Amino acid sequence: MDELLTAYPLGTSIVGESAQKEFIALFGTVLRLQNILTSVDEFAGKEILTDRQGQDYRSVYLDLYAEFRKEKTADKQQINDDIVFEIELIKQVEIKVDYVLMLAQKYRAQRGDGEDKEIRAEITRAVDASPTLRNKKDLVEAFIDRVSITGEIDEDWRAFIEERRESELEKIIEAENLRPDATRTFVDMAFADGSIQIAGPAITRVLPPVSRFAPSGGLGEKKQRVLEKLGEYFDRFFGLSSARNS
Repeated sequence: MDELLTAYPLGTSIVGESAQKEFIALFGTVLRLQNILTSVDEFAGKEILTDRQGQDYRSVYLDLYAEFRKEKTADKQQINDDIVFEIELIKQVEIKVDYVLMLAQKYRAQRGDGEDKEIRAEITRAVDASPTLRNKKDLVEAFIDRVSITGEIDEDWRAFIEERRESELEKIIEAENLRPDATRTFVDMAFADGSIQIAGPAITRVLPPVSRFAPSGGLGEKKQRVLEKLGEYFDRFFGLSSARNS
């Protein structure tokens, strides 16, 4: 922990791949040790990092995770076998949507009294430190911006997510000229099952008719592109609200 706080103080950039790899390895060690120590009663109250510091370090760690994954995808020949990310350990301590909604309730109650800015910053830190909420950050922030003075936060959140789910799915349907009813059935099944079905006839029913004069590889490319878009859509909204038919 002394090495972490001294070599990689919060608020400073980690420049260079070598330093980034050293940070990844060091913070991975910290995560593994914390995972062990949390099961020891005597460790309670003796944590060296504050909750805020822990969130900020996890955010940096996840930024690097996204960066290295992006580079590996862009360059298929690049292999980073020497880098190990402890994402499952991050998920064990990440915040859930319920916590964000609790903070949203506090933000609404204290809006305008000076403390609302700190609560808003706390929401941002919590989302940035969460592997499953990071790609939903714009949704969380948009909801916070429009949260009403009255009404139930949970109900407002569900209505907001359903509205965004429908509008973003409609954009995919229009962009790819998909069959609307089949597409909605396909994504509803995905939310109910907990995963996108990449094989089988279901995805074929989503696709528009293909001309017999179309290039032979056209259908396969179309199917792959649609699966990628629907997969990103699923990851974005899964766990935020129940599916229509669930």
